Amino acid sequence: MTLTDEEIQSAASRLVDAEQAGVQIGLLSLQHPQLDMDDAYRIQTAILQHKLEAGRQVIGWKIGLTSRAMQQALNIDIPDSGILFDDMAFDNNCIIPADRFIQPRIEAEIAVVMNQRIGGGSVTRQDVVDAIDYVTPAIEILDTRIVRKDNETGQTRNVKDTISDNAANAGIVTGSAKHKLDDHDLRWVGSIVSRNGEVEETGLGAGVLNDPIESVLWLIQRMNHYGQQVEPGQVILSGSFIRPLECPPGSKIEADFGPFGHITVNFAS
Repeated sequence: MTLTDEEIQSAASRLVDAEQAGVQIGLLSLQHPQLDMDDAYRIQTAILQHKLEAGRQVIGWKIGLTSRAMQQALNIDIPDSGILFDDMAFDNNCIIPADRFIQPRIEAEIAVVMNQRIGGGSVTRQDVVDAIDYVTPAIEILDTRIVRKDNETGQTRNVKDTISDNAANAGIVTGSAKHKLDDHDLRWVGSIVSRNGEVEETGLGAGVLNDPIESVLWLIQRMNHYGQQVEPGQVILSGSFIRPLECPPGSKIEADFGPFGHITVNFAS
């Protein structure tokens, strides 16, 4: 049994309200044990409708859970995805207000910007390559409008909770450098990520399904299942190659991608 339309709308409304109020809700997977991944994406689509009606615009998409370590931690074998909205875009070296997010974390990623519409079930890797305008370094800001752990039962958030919560999507910061795809082997594009001057994480693009382009291909094929496609000018966060890094107030995050670029994000105290 899947969730009813009324249950889908109710869950989406609660998540939209939680984001606005800065207060988390309980685990949807605990409230609805029958919740499956299709239900979770239905909730995400309902959130999309809420945001469009509120005047938001879609600027792109994110892919998550692309590393083997994260998939094994959640006992799944596929990534997930979420939607990027215009109010999620922040400038490089920005200052994030202290009350903007609930429990912010960041991930280092490679962003891909498309120059043409692409979608459909027969899309190939070459189709993806041909549709790419440029690639650029990025930091994704994560947040969760659903608790990570239920205090009473000890149950932790699972992938269906995360998908329902727009794949924990909250923000995107891209670098100023715009590179042609042919100029870099994305598998070898890496980053040294520091918090307040201390190196916390390092990683390479190969951590994303062995090749970030494969991640983008997966997204487009998944979107076809739900009747969606990528539009010209939209940005795709191809997936993190580091673990999520907690960002309490006062955190200064620097992601050094070497010749690929540099990004700084400041979280206000």
